[in-house]
Amino acid sequence: MKANYHTHTQRCRHATGSEEDYLRYALEAGLDVLGFSDHAPFPDHDFGWRMRFDELEDHLATVKRLSEEQASEIIIRQGLEIEYLPMYRSYYERLIGEGKVDYLLLGQHLYADEKGGVPYISEAEDTRANIVYARAIEEGMHTGLFRMVAHPDFYATNRFAWDDNCEAAADIIIGAAVETGTVLELNANGLRKGVFDDFPDGPRYLYPHRRFWEKVAGSGARVIVGSDCHEAEQVWDGAVAQAYAMLAELGITPLASLENL
Repeated sequence: MKANYHTHTQRCRHATGSEEDYLRYALEAGLDVLGFSDHAPFPDHDFGWRMRFDELEDHLATVKRLSEEQASEIIIRQGLEIEYLPMYRSYYERLIGEGKVDYLLLGQHLYADEKGGVPYISEAEDTRANIVYARAIEEGMHTGLFRMVAHPDFYATNRFAWDDNCEAAADIIIGAAVETGTVLELNANGLRKGVFDDFPDGPRYLYPHRRFWEKVAGSGARVIVGSDCHEAEQVWDGAVAQAYAMLAELGITPLASLENL
């Protein structure tokens, strides 16, 4: 089965293409399942780089229409990618409880820090923030509201050398994934971005971070590949193939889909 559950559209304000565009490429690529998971808005605050709240209902209606129209050709799932911020738990529960989405994808970019702020992890002042970030993801997984964690090693984007705090953050996230059964995503979009040579410990991808995924190997955590496509032609491209090859090299067999979980 060919499935991708991490798909963005132009609604998130940093991607291109409509829902119809992504569907067309998914059909051409022979996907069995296409899951839309645009960056979800929050009802009372625009944190940027995401859908506007007044677009949400139209997006949901569009995906529902496409799902009904293409039911004989492809399974279409409605998801949303969103951060876990404890103060919005009732919002996540409504999205699921009212049947607005099939799944929530925990994509932690923002996090509620110990100072009462909501910063981006990429702007952290040092790697101690990675522990706070990992604890937020751990708490989110334990709510049972999230089917999988997008780019769980995204904290590696903050440009510090891998250290004991990075190790500890990985242990927290991987341990919670094993305990809760939440699926971890190896993210192909990080591979698309290419290798950066300005890290203090040498050239690497922003993510996936090999040290993180070496710890996943043998942990028992369930893993899936996510395209994280921001252009329609990326639904199933060379970066997705590269992600599968990376997992094979690490001895990790990914899930083909989330359909029977």
